[in-house]
Amino acid sequence: MEKERIAKLMARAGVCSRRAAEQLIMEGKVKVNGVVLTTPATLVDGTENILVNGKPLPTAEKTRVWRYHKPRGLITTHKDEKNRPTVFENLPLDLPRVISIGRLDLNSEGLLLLTNDGNFARILEHPSNEWSRRYRVRVHGDVTPEIVAQLAKGTTIDRIKYAPAEVIVDKKQGTNTWITITLHEGKNREIRKLMEAFGLNVTRLIRISYGPFQLGNLAPGEVSEIRGKILQDQVGALTGYTVEKQSEKRKAKQE
Repeated sequence: MEKERIAKLMARAGVCSRRAAEQLIMEGKVKVNGVVLTTPATLVDGTENILVNGKPLPTAEKTRVWRYHKPRGLITTHKDEKNRPTVFENLPLDLPRVISIGRLDLNSEGLLLLTNDGNFARILEHPSNEWSRRYRVRVHGDVTPEIVAQLAKGTTIDRIKYAPAEVIVDKKQGTNTWITITLHEGKNREIRKLMEAFGLNVTRLIRISYGPFQLGNLAPGEVSEIRGKILQDQVGALTGYTVEKQSEKRKAKQE
């Protein structure tokens, strides 16, 4: 069998992301055939006896994806050093172990995609896919036509280049303005930084879509699985990733 890095195999099995897998390895929490790994560069083919935190590597399942309406006040991480409430502590108990596709910060809300396939998450997050993220945003201040035009050209803040953003001014409420903004990169806290650069303070931020997937009428805290054919049609068309074939590869690696 063709060999691959242990962190990649762990991600394919839905244990965690590749980066998190590398961290587990460096912490001495991964064994292969009874030997504690000391480097994430270790190559495996899936036939080995692999233990993560003392437990066997999970049997690979079919790639699954869920829509989740993240409420404000939850951080998108499995464990927070400040002991703040996390997304994963508040998911339904019948959900398998999942990771997020991208993140929403503590005070942001709306659509967060969850999956049991770490490699699939990495593919969807990659900037080369150019999946759009659409947000409804309330800012304190006036979003002028000049600001909209500048954002459409792309912006540089603190030597960091931000790709063009599409902004539509929806309505004004007193000193506040509601806008719809579409991004194609999704850098860390991108919308908040863009608005701050123009003297605008974000007071509410709701992600309403990620690629072809919509928040729709999901209530805060609610989870809904994206079924197989819909998932395959949407993801395959935009990324070339074939859910069924990738799932078969993951299973073959562990048989």
